[in-house]
Formats: sequence, structure tokens, C-alpha cells
Amino acid sequence: MSTTVTDADIGRLLLHCPDRPGIVAAVSTFLTRAGANIVSLDQHSTEAEGGTFMQRTIFHLPGLSAALDGMNREFADTVAAEFDIDFRFTEAAKPKRVAIMASKTDHCLLDLLWRNRRGELDMSVVMVISNHPDLADQVRPFGVPFVHIPATRDIREQAEQRQLELLRGNVDLVVLARYMQIITPSFLSRVGAPMINIHHSFLPAFIGAAPYRQAKDRGVKLVGATAHYVTEVLDDGPIIEQDVVRVSHTHTVRDLVRLGADVERAVLSRAVLWHCEDRIVRHENQTIVFGRG
Repeated sequence: MSTTVTDADIGRLLLHCPDRPGIVAAVSTFLTRAGANIVSLDQHSTEAEGGTFMQRTIFHLPGLSAALDGMNREFADTVAAEFDIDFRFTEAAKPKRVAIMASKTDHCLLDLLWRNRRGELDMSVVMVISNHPDLADQVRPFGVPFVHIPATRDIREQAEQRQLELLRGNVDLVVLARYMQIITPSFLSRVGAPMINIHHSFLPAFIGAAPYRQAKDRGVKLVGATAHYVTEVLDDGPIIEQDVVRVSHTHTVRDLVRLGADVERAVLSRAVLWHCEDRIVRHENQTIVFGRG
């Protein structure tokens, strides 16, 4: 997405903290005193009293880039310290640096690259990492570096070390676009960026190889997909987005695979978009998504 003059001075503030009276007033007062104009504000509390409070604020501040470091320090020392706030300021004009990891299946990877090239995803794809070389020719026209790092159970430690050398400190988000390798707790703790994964919603009912064949054999009536943050517990991280399409006994396994791929593309792209637009707050093993576009 191209940066406009308006984007240059648009900031986002995402926060969560123990709920108590006065948080919204304190945040608004801080931004007003900094010279900012609040464009929009979304908030949610998990309970009417004693819950967790979450807020996403969009504001305009001339000269934002130059002012942001000072705002971070002052907000931390004043408002955040008083209310025990975990917060993040970001600039709308600075797209997230994203790495995509894939294997041989191409539909999610190519969809993300295509949407990004069309300006539908506000991110900068800095690299594609794959444990197979098969997709290199398809990625090349997008002008994104393709890095082939073989990864199997026998060489997983070496592969992860090479991946970490490329990722750590260089990306803001890692997207697993049908990357068919296990992510170890060690890798997750060292990568230094959140990770989003996509999988068919049949999990955990249809685990392992050929899930759509298993689904056909069971006569499923819905095909779906789930995008979630990656945690140490496989496929058990906070869910960001889900969707389904209705199917019937007339659909073949090939039909289910095609329909499933459509849902996976849509669900993953929405999850990545919302993350890159700072719409998501993680609370325990859930997500709160503000202002779904």
C-alpha cells in the first residue's frame, strides 16, 4: 500500500491493562497534551468490574515520526506506570516487515503476495523461506527473495538456526502459509516476532495426512479454515479468524480441497491484514479484534 501524506502523521496506540476507572480519560488527555487529534477509539473490557481493559486508538499528530520516541518514554513513565498498561505505539505509514514460510503448497503464499502487490495488505514482504525449492519460480515475479532451507526431522536444529539468522531482528511478523514442518518451542522463543498459522478447521477431528479425504469419508457438511497465533501447543494458539463454506454429498475430495483452499486464502489474508493494522489484542488464549475491515 502506498504511503500518502495523510498516512505520514497517523499513529496507532494499542494497549491492555487491568480495568479501572479513568483509563480512557488519562489516555485521551495524554494524546491531547501531545498535540494529537483522536480519529477513532475502540475499547473493550472483559468484565463490568475487575476485568481486563483493551483499547485501540487512531490519532493524527503532525511530525509523528520525530515525536514518537519521546511519546513512548513519557507515556511509559506517566500513564502506563499509573495504570499498569502494556502498550504499543506504531506509525500507519510504516508497513510491518513480514516473512512468509511455505513448503510445496502454493495457494496461501501466492495469495498473500498477490494481495500485497495490489495494495490490499499493508505490509512489506522481506523474504519467503521454504523447506523445498519448488515455489521459487512462482515467487520470483513478485520481486521477493526466496530462500530455500531444507528442513526435516533429522536436520531440524540446523535448519532452525539458519532460519533464525535470517529472521531475528529483521521482521515484525512471520506467516506460516502451509509450512509443513513442526515449529519447536526453542524456535518460537527465539524468533522475536509473532507467528500466524493457517490450518483447515477439521483439526483436531481430522489429524494427519489427507484431512479432506477423511472429511469426505465422514460426510462433512462444512469445510472451514482457522488462522491463529502460534504457541508452544500445536494448533492451540489464540484464534484470529475463522470461516466456513457449506458442502454436500455431491462434492468430491477434489471439490473439498478446492473449496478448502479458497477459505484458507480468505481467512489467512484477513488475519494478516488485521495484525498489520494493529487491530488485535491478545488476552490469555483469545484475541480481541477491533474494527474488522
